[in-house]
Amino acid sequence: MVPVVDLSSSNASAELDRACRDVGFFLLTGHGLDPALKAELDRQTRALFALPDAEKQAVAMSHSGRAWRGWFPLEGELTSGVPDLKEGFYVGRDLPADHPSVRAGRPLHGANVWPAGLSGLRPAVEAWMTAVEDLGQRVLSALGEGLGIGADGFRRSLTADPVVLFRMFRYPPHPPGPAGEGRWGVGEHSDYGLLTLLAHDGRPGLEVKLADGSWLPVPADPDLFVCNLGDMLDRLTGGRYRSTPHRVRRHTDDGDRLSFPFFLDPDWQATIDPLVLDDGWTTPTERLERWDRANLGRISGSYGDWLTTKVAKVFPDLAAGALG
Repeated sequence: MVPVVDLSSSNASAELDRACRDVGFFLLTGHGLDPALKAELDRQTRALFALPDAEKQAVAMSHSGRAWRGWFPLEGELTSGVPDLKEGFYVGRDLPADHPSVRAGRPLHGANVWPAGLSGLRPAVEAWMTAVEDLGQRVLSALGEGLGIGADGFRRSLTADPVVLFRMFRYPPHPPGPAGEGRWGVGEHSDYGLLTLLAHDGRPGLEVKLADGSWLPVPADPDLFVCNLGDMLDRLTGGRYRSTPHRVRRHTDDGDRLSFPFFLDPDWQATIDPLVLDDGWTTPTERLERWDRANLGRISGSYGDWLTTKVAKVFPDLAAGALG
């Protein structure tokens, strides 16, 4: 089962450490976030996706250049080369044109875009991002204690100026039938960075892959955060902390499923060198071959290089235009 960890507990660091080593996923309670923030985010997100396509197209990702911000339509994002059955909206750090990273032309850096006539969306998103970034840093502090690098270990070396990305996804219902066979809301994948904190509207759909190859449905409790670990945390810890594959199944229930993944990742220029941890750990045999056959031990360059390569595969047409 997916572990449930109370972040407010005095034993949180030990429980998180165990969950990260055993599963690589956990449900987080005791996070202290105001429920009103999520309620407003949900309301504004539903209003966003209910806009006519012409209004959403005005803030499409195709207009944002290297920043890769804004809206994409249903089946506009790929996972392992297959279009996902979801619609989405991308947000990140809101950076002005004269910011050094924007002037340097770094991908995924720039200004956010907002649809006209939906004045409540921006404050709802920004309030949520501020609160969840703080939560993510608190989780990383607890993980640092569990790893023995100290509560400030991650912030000191990797997340003083993190890459922060936020997504809003709408998964519409897809009736059963031949056209939908073998399709997914999102196909099997692992996340790229350090830590993902996922909120959702309480509809089921998310599944995690266990070490024996079976898939486990993640309980859809809307009051809990789903936290999963990224590839860089897996690399950093030499496989102790697992970046576990997950997917979202195609659902046939009435109504849309909304999810809100927040990605707290290393500094763009950080080099992710494995920690030296003398705790007797040896990587279990079942973890030696990843779902995508990638070897995280052979990664070189900065986190920004890794992230750009990964995102370019998700939006190949956009990357060809923005980076070509």
